[in-house]
Amino acid sequence: MNTPTAPVSPTSTISTRASSGFGWAVRDTLAMVWRNLTVIRRVPQLLVFSLVQPLIFVLMFRYVFGGAINSGIPGLGYVDYLMPGIFVQTVGFGAISTAIGLAEDKNKGLLERLQSLPMSRSAVLAGRVLADTTRNVLIVVMMLLVGFIVGFHTHTSVLEVIAAVGVLVFFGFALSWIFALIGLVVANGESAQAAAFPLLAPLVFASSAFVPASTMPGVLRWWAERQPVSMTATAVRSLMLGHGIPRDYVWGSLLWSAGIAAVFSLLAVRKFRKS
Repeated sequence: MNTPTAPVSPTSTISTRASSGFGWAVRDTLAMVWRNLTVIRRVPQLLVFSLVQPLIFVLMFRYVFGGAINSGIPGLGYVDYLMPGIFVQTVGFGAISTAIGLAEDKNKGLLERLQSLPMSRSAVLAGRVLADTTRNVLIVVMMLLVGFIVGFHTHTSVLEVIAAVGVLVFFGFALSWIFALIGLVVANGESAQAAAFPLLAPLVFASSAFVPASTMPGVLRWWAERQPVSMTATAVRSLMLGHGIPRDYVWGSLLWSAGIAAVFSLLAVRKFRKS
């Protein structure tokens, strides 16, 4: 004789789902990361073209402008001053791909299909951001090799250099959330790129990435010394070069990155849920 099975309460199912909500979100995020990395693996040109722009800047500033620019730090050549700025510029412009990728997914209707699935809403955005962050790690490592080829030298320990890469990657991760929001607002990839560049270009070029802020006039100097790109570039110089550059900039960069990531991740997820 079969014993009757007690019916499963809908409330218990919901509570079970809620209790494992974080696990579901992590699994969904990893699935989206794998999906976005697969695109890069199948179209390696995306990675190659991401290296072209920073490589041009390295060659231009190193061999065209480098002879006329002083690092402003006694005993430090311009190429050593330049490369940390190039690294920051690289992760900054690399983060724009988050806006382009999301805008293209939205334009093709993929985001609507993902929204109809029983998956974490934040996983769609987090998966894109983490995949682009992973790509940024590869690009930073490649740019380090390029730097060594053109004469860049680190003056600190291996652990400090790894910490500098961590600061760079975290900064790129934070910027990706800004561009995730932009990607959800605009219509397509071209619009995303057009909207992202005017936002990032003033941050990169009105900073101490390529020239010391001390050479800039008044208000521009004040801004250049305190904005996130300058903070991150100086933090990376502090960790890779030493030369008495204050380590306080490392904390300044981390605070900027944490604040940007916290604010814009909430805004981006909220925008995605309302789309």
